[in-house]
Amino acid sequence: MTAMNMFRRLLGGQAERRQESRVQAEAGACVMVVDDSSTIRAVLAKLLIQDGYAVLPVESGEQALELARSERPALIFLDIVLPGMNGFMVLRTLRHDERTRDIPIVMISGNAQATEQFYVQRFGADDFMKKPFGRAEVFDRIRRLVESGRMVARQESVSAAAVSSMSEEEMAAIPDVAMPDPEDVGGVDGGMRDEAPRV
Repeated sequence: MTAMNMFRRLLGGQAERRQESRVQAEAGACVMVVDDSSTIRAVLAKLLIQDGYAVLPVESGEQALELARSERPALIFLDIVLPGMNGFMVLRTLRHDERTRDIPIVMISGNAQATEQFYVQRFGADDFMKKPFGRAEVFDRIRRLVESGRMVARQESVSAAAVSSMSEEEMAAIPDVAMPDPEDVGGVDGGMRDEAPRV
């Protein structure tokens, strides 16, 4: 195969992948984003709004519990390191409440250690997403949840962006990749893992 044919094949493959319909959750589904970092909340909100989801940004575990019970989001992205009640405690509380126990939850963290999967499985989260993350990682988690039946699939082929209070300029200023906060990168998520409750 000549270099030119290989180049065409690569480009063709990329074009085909772009044309494939992505598995998406129901248009307008409410997604709660729980993170004390305003940057992470903004990046996730931007990506989700652009794909037709409604976003409920939350900065603390206590607020997440209150809103999860009243709003019943279709999905929760939940940071592990939070002020006050950490993500593991929030997860455990949500799973023990009949009003929220069935909400899909994706834990997120910027910790460099590889023990997250153990805690995710142990505490009953649906998935885990490591910071930094971008569009592909976010929508891969949603695809898995739809394919497993945990979220309702979108029926229409083209999604309209959800209504947002942000202007196009504000949206454009938000990066497409969420980087972890410096305190998340080293150590064991600020010591939160040792405080995780036993199930």
